[in-house]
Amino acid sequence: MGYSVAAGATGRLLFGYDSFGNVCGRKNSPVEGAPLSGQDMTLKKHVFFMNSCNLEVRDMRLGSIVLCVSSCPEEQLNTLEEVQLFANTSGSFLCVYSLNSFNYTQNPNADSLCPKLPVPPSKSFPLFNRCVPQTPECYSLFASVLINDADTLHRILSGIMSGRDTILGLCILAFALSLALVFTFRLVSTLLVHIFIALVVSGLLFVCGVLWWLYHDYTNDLSVELDNERENMQCVLGFALVSTVFTVVLLVLIFILRKRIKLTVELLQVTNKAISTSPLLLFQPLWTLAILIVFWVLWVAVLLSLGTAGAAQVVEGGQVEYKPLSGIRYMWWYHLIGLIWTSEFILVCQQMTIAGAVVTCYFNRNKNDPPDHPILSSLSTLFCYHQGTVVKGSLLIPVVSIPRAVLRSLSHALQEKRGRAGAWSSFVLRCCSCCLQRLDGCLRHLNQNAYTATAINGTDFCTSAQDALKLFSKNSSHFTSVNCFGDFIIFLGKVLVVCFTVFGGLMAFNYNRVLQVWAIPLLLVAFFAYLVAHSFLSVFETVLDALFLCFAADLETNDGSAEKPYFMDQEFLSFVKRINTLNNTRTQRGPNSVTNEEGTELRPL
Repeated sequence: MGYSVAAGATGRLLFGYDSFGNVCGRKNSPVEGAPLSGQDMTLKKHVFFMNSCNLEVRDMRLGSIVLCVSSCPEEQLNTLEEVQLFANTSGSFLCVYSLNSFNYTQNPNADSLCPKLPVPPSKSFPLFNRCVPQTPECYSLFASVLINDADTLHRILSGIMSGRDTILGLCILAFALSLALVFTFRLVSTLLVHIFIALVVSGLLFVCGVLWWLYHDYTNDLSVELDNERENMQCVLGFALVSTVFTVVLLVLIFILRKRIKLTVELLQVTNKAISTSPLLLFQPLWTLAILIVFWVLWVAVLLSLGTAGAAQVVEGGQVEYKPLSGIRYMWWYHLIGLIWTSEFILVCQQMTIAGAVVTCYFNRNKNDPPDHPILSSLSTLFCYHQGTVVKGSLLIPVVSIPRAVLRSLSHALQEKRGRAGAWSSFVLRCCSCCLQRLDGCLRHLNQNAYTATAINGTDFCTSAQDALKLFSKNSSHFTSVNCFGDFIIFLGKVLVVCFTVFGGLMAFNYNRVLQVWAIPLLLVAFFAYLVAHSFLSVFETVLDALFLCFAADLETNDGSAEKPYFMDQEFLSFVKRINTLNNTRTQRGPNSVTNEEGTELRPL
């Protein structure tokens, strides 16, 4: 990380630079052998191309000289006298720095040192702060050459930076929606759940419709053939297909599970009662989110450094080029793994803290006198004894996710090949990717239960995972189905946040579709929205899973007698009774089933 930051120059990407190695809008250090380098460009924040209407790329170099200017010419300049007048009135010098504005009309070499006439009117766009010509013929040539020949990583990074204000606003929107859903779940009722499901369905259908409309608009309105437009169109098509399939699957699941809504409301009410014993659990995601934001800012800064890492080289005419450092620029794969692993580690710390607090409150005999500071106690236990457990659990996710992403990429690459061999290989890779996806889901659920078992017994990760698996296999009949639907409702909350955030992103990014690759920023926004929603709503999910695992451990060690009473309260016991009653109406009662004095059927362990 340190070397990439030292070798990179994020300012070149953010502010743009001229042909002599000067970053626009900043003070610069001189480059040896380049006499026009090292200038103070604090007041010259815009990048101007002296031959913007006839840009050419020769040997990976632009044929036009690039300058830093204080403002772009908003009107066409037809003669050198007009260029000189523009320089004197606006203070923006459009000729090479070594030529004084008084000599624009007198120097015999002014034709090569000044922009090619006529100078078209231009306007500064957020993409590298370039002065983009506004006449249709110049704009088409300028954009086609400059954008299509730009490095893909630079185009993506420039899209992120040019839309940074929009991305920030969408992240705030995701944060607000997540908070609103947290309070909605705290006031849960049957009516609210029905309204919530209706909003999710409406949001999914609306986003699907907007995506297909945008794709239709792209296919029928490609006025300029740019790589950015084609990439955006392909990404919109991919988004539309994925969202459509996802919507259909969710609608089918909602229809199948619609009869369990009332029981799910009771389940969430039990969860809310557990949270009420330690209400500060709801604010735990704020600390997690703050840590994640700090980490993501650092991660993006290093990514920008990786994308701009290069060594200055002086070429003919005293101009400066930056030769990319190929080795360090390909380290973004390693950087991506670090993003996934560290993000998972931070989220797992939150899960472990919540699980520890729930365990402390559950295994408290006196329900009227809850333990003091359960969250602080859980945090201290986590950092003193269970860091290895958290590291192991968070590592399992990228170990599965990265190969799955590689298999998907290979599958898409093989699909482009014709013939049976390519199709068969693509099918095999898709099957492997599907298996890894299922494994990823199972590992996430197992990890959460392992963290709770660690909080209960204080054992290591592998032992806790085995204990949790045994407990659930023995007591799955009590709560598996209703617990799954409770998790499904919470997942729908995350989907709702992502839907509304992505819709806002589609509307915002679509207004500036030509000069930026907005598909990647939109993916980042969706990723951030899901993580924010997951951070907040996973409180309910973690509490729910922890409660049921504590219940299973309670059954393992106690029998409800006076000597070994259960730790669970009467409300939770009544809820378990209703679950068993529902299960018994659907399946035949086992011959070994027993009923305790509370009337709750419990299977022997």
